[in-house]
Amino acid sequence: MSEEKKEVLNFIEQFIEEDLASGRIKKVHTRFPPEPNGYLHIGHTKAIWINFEIAKKYGGITNLRMDDTNPSAEETHFVENIQRDIKWLGYDWEDRLYFASDYFPKLYEFAQKLIRKGLAYVDDSTAEEMAEMRGEPTKPGIESPYRHRSVEENLDLFERMKKGEFPDGAKVLRAKIDMASPNMHMRDPVMYRIKHEHHHRTGDEWCIYPMYDFAHGQSDSIEEISHSLCSLEFRHHRPLYDWFIEQLEIFPSRQIEFARMNVAYMITSKRRLLRLVQEGIVTGWDDPRMPTIAGMRRRGYPAEAIRNFCARTGVAKRDNVIEIELLEFSVREVLNKIAPRVMAVLDPLKVVITNYPKGQVEEMIAINNPEDESQGTRKIPFSGELYIERSDFMLDPPKKYFRLAPGKDVRLKNGYIIHCDDYTVDPNTGEVTEVQCSYYPNSRSGSDTSGVKARGVIHWVSIEQAKEATVHQYDYLFTEPEPLAHEGVDFIDLINPNSKKTIKALVEPSVIHVAPGRQLQFMRTGYYCADTESTPDNPVFNLTVGLRSSWKKK
Repeated sequence: MSEEKKEVLNFIEQFIEEDLASGRIKKVHTRFPPEPNGYLHIGHTKAIWINFEIAKKYGGITNLRMDDTNPSAEETHFVENIQRDIKWLGYDWEDRLYFASDYFPKLYEFAQKLIRKGLAYVDDSTAEEMAEMRGEPTKPGIESPYRHRSVEENLDLFERMKKGEFPDGAKVLRAKIDMASPNMHMRDPVMYRIKHEHHHRTGDEWCIYPMYDFAHGQSDSIEEISHSLCSLEFRHHRPLYDWFIEQLEIFPSRQIEFARMNVAYMITSKRRLLRLVQEGIVTGWDDPRMPTIAGMRRRGYPAEAIRNFCARTGVAKRDNVIEIELLEFSVREVLNKIAPRVMAVLDPLKVVITNYPKGQVEEMIAINNPEDESQGTRKIPFSGELYIERSDFMLDPPKKYFRLAPGKDVRLKNGYIIHCDDYTVDPNTGEVTEVQCSYYPNSRSGSDTSGVKARGVIHWVSIEQAKEATVHQYDYLFTEPEPLAHEGVDFIDLINPNSKKTIKALVEPSVIHVAPGRQLQFMRTGYYCADTESTPDNPVFNLTVGLRSSWKKK
């Protein structure tokens, strides 16, 4: 009897199991700590997935904490949307929603403690002067002339900074570490700066705010986070993270870094995404072309597909760019199971069935989803005047063309087999404007006794009953897979001018009643999602993803 296959652990799980085995921790406690200065994007989904799934695997818990230390860019609106996005992805922090601003009093005390230990000082240098004194990675920095102020003077100045006695930029509080350290983050980093700005939660109570590097690690410690899981760009911050914990003698959270999620044709920079919004290149943070969670949700990406994508890409130690086709494959895989099939004609060509009884309307029975029998069936009106896709008719087709052509037969999906007898051409443009066909009365789908064999099947809608819908056809937002990798090129110059096209389509009647957010498969075309603004009087659909993928499951 063969041995059971041993589970392969990723490197984070290996660290956690070592910590549990050694007794360093008793319970796994993680957190997801976004800054509420924009919408969450595809990169955040990996961090969310890792933090919540790791904790779940080991019977632990996960906090949601807003690292709201910069009042200039943070808004309650962003806080609310972050919560919505995470819940939509399928994760719950229960009653553990925290804010770094909750800890402002405690962080202030921590800063005072470092001053008393001679490990922090108030510096009057300008930002430009500090940058110059900081040096280079291969060259030691220069100590500030204010570095050796007395403890008493530093405590007094820091308190006066808190009371609002000094203008923005006049002073900062810096940690006193090592101006010769090869790690630039250890060269007396700024801990507090003066900002006379209104905070979205604390109002005007504070006019000094902790820097991210000081607030982040201490907030982890206050919450007794066992493992601070963060993306790879923070690896050089870890020595500073650990230094603060050691000098303050507080709970020793352990920072572990993983590779961030980089996906081709997408960017994961909130600053640059904000620019897209501000310059009107997209309609907002939730534009379906945006790599934000809100944008992907509006486009019709299922939460399950995004979680599956995170699992497929795994937990890596090195940054890389993931093919967008893998994300699209994950989306199709889920939508194939859940999306009802409907008929929609995006580029209509009129077909008249000349031998069909005038004025007659039949109801054809269609299966909603062949992958899921529980979705049942629906009725579709059929008449003697239909619309088909213009691409489904050719005057001079190639040998293996099995759709409609002069003298050829084709099956109308869920309907009859028709034969092309003739067609009408616009004399001015040479474009075919109408196709005349006859049908085989005994060829109705499900009860065909005609003996006629049609190799091709095409979709259609009945002209009289068809409803008009607005359809947004989307392509990648950028023309290059790595829009930020081109030195000297503004990523805005790489915007795809064809990333969005809007057309008027004709759909079967049931489609207009689909609720916003519901995904459908437009047969033979792609997966679409009813837009957030869609109504029965004004149905709007967004292309989620096409039916075909160049990525093969391995």
